[in-house]
Amino acid sequence: MSHPDPALVDVRPLADHPLVEAGEGRSLRMVAPGAVTRGRFGLVEYRLGPRTPGAAPHYHRTFAESFYVLSGRLTLYVGGAWQTYRPGDFAMAHEQGVHGFRNDGDEPASMLILFTPGVAREAFFAEMAEIGRRDQPPTKEEMAALYARHDQVMVDV
Repeated sequence: MSHPDPALVDVRPLADHPLVEAGEGRSLRMVAPGAVTRGRFGLVEYRLGPRTPGAAPHYHRTFAESFYVLSGRLTLYVGGAWQTYRPGDFAMAHEQGVHGFRNDGDEPASMLILFTPGVAREAFFAEMAEIGRRDQPPTKEEMAALYARHDQVMVDV
Protein backbone atom coordinates (compact mmCIF):
# COMPACT_ATOMS: atom_id res chain seq x y z
CA MET A 1 0.00 0.00 0.00
CA SER A 2 1.40 3.39 -0.91
CA HIS A 3 1.15 6.40 1.38
CA PRO A 4 0.80 10.11 0.60
CA ASP A 5 3.98 12.17 0.43
CA PRO A 6 5.23 13.02 3.98
CA ALA A 7 6.98 16.07 2.51
CA LEU A 8 3.54 17.69 2.26
CA VAL A 9 3.67 18.66 5.94
CA ASP A 10 5.00 22.13 6.79
CA VAL A 11 6.40 22.93 10.23
CA ARG A 12 7.38 26.42 11.32
CA PRO A 13 9.45 26.52 14.51
CA LEU A 14 8.93 29.57 16.70
CA ALA A 15 12.24 31.03 15.47
CA ASP A 16 10.76 31.19 11.95
CA HIS A 17 7.97 33.53 13.04
CA PRO A 18 9.24 35.90 15.75
CA LEU A 19 7.10 38.39 17.62
CA VAL A 20 7.35 41.79 15.92
CA GLU A 21 6.77 45.04 17.81
CA ALA A 22 4.14 47.13 16.04
CA GLY A 23 4.28 50.25 18.23
CA GLU A 24 1.88 51.67 20.84
CA GLY A 25 1.53 48.46 22.86
CA ARG A 26 0.91 46.18 19.88
CA SER A 27 2.91 43.18 18.66
CA LEU A 28 2.24 40.38 16.23
CA ARG A 29 3.55 37.08 14.98
CA MET A 30 2.92 35.85 11.42
CA VAL A 31 2.36 32.22 12.41
CA ALA A 32 1.28 30.92 8.99
CA PRO A 33 1.29 33.44 6.14
CA GLY A 34 -0.52 32.65 2.92
CA ALA A 35 2.80 31.90 1.22
CA VAL A 36 3.28 28.97 3.60
CA THR A 37 -0.32 27.70 3.41
CA ARG A 38 -0.47 27.84 -0.40
CA GLY A 39 -3.03 30.62 -0.13
CA ARG A 40 -5.55 28.55 1.81
CA PHE A 41 -5.45 30.73 4.94
CA GLY A 42 -3.27 33.10 6.92
CA LEU A 43 -2.81 32.98 10.69
CA VAL A 44 -1.56 35.81 12.89
CA GLU A 45 -1.06 36.03 16.65
CA TYR A 46 -1.87 39.59 17.72
CA ARG A 47 -1.16 41.10 21.15
CA LEU A 48 -2.50 44.35 22.55
CA GLY A 49 -1.31 46.03 25.73
CA PRO A 50 -3.79 47.48 28.24
CA ARG A 51 -5.99 50.28 26.86
CA THR A 52 -4.52 49.88 23.36
CA PRO A 53 -6.33 50.75 20.14
CA GLY A 54 -6.37 48.16 17.39
CA ALA A 55 -8.31 48.34 14.14
CA ALA A 56 -11.16 50.82 13.70
CA PRO A 57 -14.33 49.45 12.08
CA HIS A 58 -13.71 48.27 8.53
CA TYR A 59 -14.48 45.48 6.10
CA HIS A 60 -12.79 43.48 3.36
CA ARG A 61 -14.28 42.72 -0.05
CA THR A 62 -12.29 39.59 -0.90
CA PHE A 63 -11.57 37.69 2.30
CA ALA A 64 -13.03 36.73 5.66
CA GLU A 65 -11.34 37.45 8.97
CA SER A 66 -11.85 35.45 12.17
CA PHE A 67 -10.81 36.20 15.74
CA TYR A 68 -10.11 33.72 18.54
CA VAL A 69 -9.38 35.28 21.94
CA LEU A 70 -6.41 33.66 23.69
CA SER A 71 -5.99 35.85 26.78
CA GLY A 72 -7.35 38.96 28.44
CA ARG A 73 -10.51 40.71 27.35
CA LEU A 74 -10.76 41.87 23.80
CA THR A 75 -13.28 44.42 22.57
CA LEU A 76 -14.58 43.60 19.08
CA TYR A 77 -16.82 45.66 16.85
CA VAL A 78 -19.44 43.17 15.65
CA GLY A 79 -23.12 43.49 14.90
CA GLY A 80 -22.90 47.27 14.91
CA ALA A 81 -21.58 47.61 18.46
CA TRP A 82 -18.39 47.23 20.53
CA GLN A 83 -18.62 44.13 22.75
CA THR A 84 -16.19 42.47 25.16
CA TYR A 85 -14.99 38.92 24.51
CA ARG A 86 -12.98 36.55 26.70
CA PRO A 87 -10.57 33.65 26.14
CA GLY A 88 -12.18 30.94 24.04
CA ASP A 89 -14.62 33.33 22.33
CA PHE A 90 -14.62 33.32 18.53
CA ALA A 91 -15.98 35.75 15.95
CA MET A 92 -15.94 35.60 12.15
CA ALA A 93 -16.36 38.58 9.86
CA HIS A 94 -17.41 37.28 6.46
CA GLU A 95 -16.53 39.24 3.34
CA GLN A 96 -18.01 42.76 3.68
CA GLY A 97 -18.79 42.19 7.38
CA VAL A 98 -17.90 45.32 9.35
CA HIS A 99 -15.56 44.57 12.25
CA GLY A 100 -12.79 46.06 14.38
CA PHE A 101 -10.88 45.35 17.58
CA ARG A 102 -9.17 47.02 20.54
CA ASN A 103 -8.21 46.35 24.15
CA ASP A 104 -10.30 48.49 26.51
CA GLY A 105 -9.14 46.57 29.59
CA ASP A 106 -6.41 47.05 32.17
CA GLU A 107 -4.65 43.76 31.28
CA PRO A 108 -2.88 42.67 28.07
CA ALA A 109 -4.98 40.74 25.55
CA SER A 110 -4.04 38.38 22.74
CA MET A 111 -5.85 36.66 19.91
CA LEU A 112 -5.38 34.62 16.79
CA ILE A 113 -6.57 36.21 13.55
CA LEU A 114 -7.38 33.85 10.70
CA PHE A 115 -7.75 35.07 7.10
CA THR A 116 -9.45 32.99 4.44
CA PRO A 117 -8.34 32.68 1.76
CA GLY A 118 -4.68 33.28 2.63
CA VAL A 119 -4.23 36.68 1.05
CA ALA A 120 -0.86 38.33 1.55
CA ARG A 121 -2.05 40.00 4.76
CA GLU A 122 1.45 39.78 6.20
CA ALA A 123 2.41 42.71 3.94
CA PHE A 124 -0.37 44.81 5.49
CA PHE A 125 0.72 43.96 9.03
CA ALA A 126 4.39 44.61 8.21
CA GLU A 127 3.52 48.05 6.82
CA MET A 128 1.31 48.84 9.82
CA ALA A 129 4.08 47.76 12.21
CA GLU A 130 6.56 50.00 10.39
CA ILE A 131 4.15 52.95 10.66
CA GLY A 132 3.58 52.20 14.35
CA ARG A 133 7.32 52.32 15.11
CA ARG A 134 7.87 55.71 13.46
CA ASP A 135 8.24 58.92 15.42
CA GLN A 136 5.63 60.73 13.34
CA PRO A 137 2.01 59.75 12.67
CA PRO A 138 1.04 58.77 9.11
CA THR A 139 -0.83 61.19 6.90
CA LYS A 140 -4.44 60.54 5.90
CA GLU A 141 -3.27 60.06 2.30
CA GLU A 142 -0.65 57.50 3.38
CA MET A 143 -3.25 55.49 5.31
CA ALA A 144 -5.79 55.70 2.47
CA ALA A 145 -3.20 54.30 0.05
CA LEU A 146 -2.26 51.52 2.48
CA TYR A 147 -5.89 50.51 2.95
CA ALA A 148 -6.53 50.57 -0.81
CA ARG A 149 -3.53 48.29 -1.47
CA HIS A 150 -4.76 45.76 1.07
CA ASP A 151 -8.55 45.57 0.60
CA GLN A 152 -9.42 47.38 3.80
CA VAL A 153 -12.43 49.69 3.58
CA MET A 154 -12.78 51.92 6.63
CA VAL A 155 -16.28 52.65 7.98
CA ASP A 156 -17.45 55.62 10.02
CA VAL A 157 -19.58 54.45 12.94
